[in-house]
Amino acid sequence: MKLSLCNEVLRDLSFEVQCRLAAALRYDGLEIAPFTLSDEPASISAAERRRLRTIAVDHGLEVTGLHWLLTAPKGLSLTSDDPAVAARTRDHMLAMIELCSDLGGRVLIHGSPGQRQLQDAASPERAREIATAHLAAAGEAAAQAGVLYCIEPLAPSMDDFVNTVADAVKLVETIGSPGFATMLDTYAAVGGEAEPAEAVLDRFLPGGHVRHIHFNDRSKRGPGLGDDRFAPIIDCLVRHDYDGVIAVEPFDYHPDGPTAAAFAAGYVRGLFEMRKERS
Repeated sequence: MKLSLCNEVLRDLSFEVQCRLAAALRYDGLEIAPFTLSDEPASISAAERRRLRTIAVDHGLEVTGLHWLLTAPKGLSLTSDDPAVAARTRDHMLAMIELCSDLGGRVLIHGSPGQRQLQDAASPERAREIATAHLAAAGEAAAQAGVLYCIEPLAPSMDDFVNTVADAVKLVETIGSPGFATMLDTYAAVGGEAEPAEAVLDRFLPGGHVRHIHFNDRSKRGPGLGDDRFAPIIDCLVRHDYDGVIAVEPFDYHPDGPTAAAFAAGYVRGLFEMRKERS
């Protein structure tokens, strides 16, 4: 398993300083929100992509992937039945796959709750049909690029399309592409799942559809800064030989971004060390 930091936690710092800090905190990589790089991330030049990838590598890191895919530019929607919006969204999704590959990333996480609402189309059924077609195209393009495109289940309070891992697994099986999978976000799981995150993982990890993990507390802070217990989740991941990435993604950067990143890294690494001592 690798530990990655979602880079918007450090968005006020230059990318080089983000990498320097993440490396010093013993993260293995950064998971990048494209809006932190540009308001038009699809237009980032080839030279700039090479520069960013080199900076990460020079600090002993990798860009593990991308998330918050539809936040920038404005006006995108996974579920809209407006032909122009649908075309721009499809083009952007495919462009993010290219960006991920160019940066050395291996996984894209499609969350973006504000851009996947069923009311963006004439009917919920039509919205689901449009979203499924977009995601199938993304899965095909991801497979060709050698990366993985994951739909992120989000709690009903956040969006109304794909609220549980079971919903996501059904969609993954419907699309049936080797480039399309799902993941689990511990914050979203608290609001969307009927069982603890470790129970959900126990059920779905063996099927191979859950390929990525986000760690965050129900308080919206980083792991260890609230009441949620992450040791059972780590035990579950180890038990199932999970070999993917755990990405730290707090939404409340308490008391500030660098400190939140530091505490989360120490907490998660500490849980792994404690587990080794018990073994």
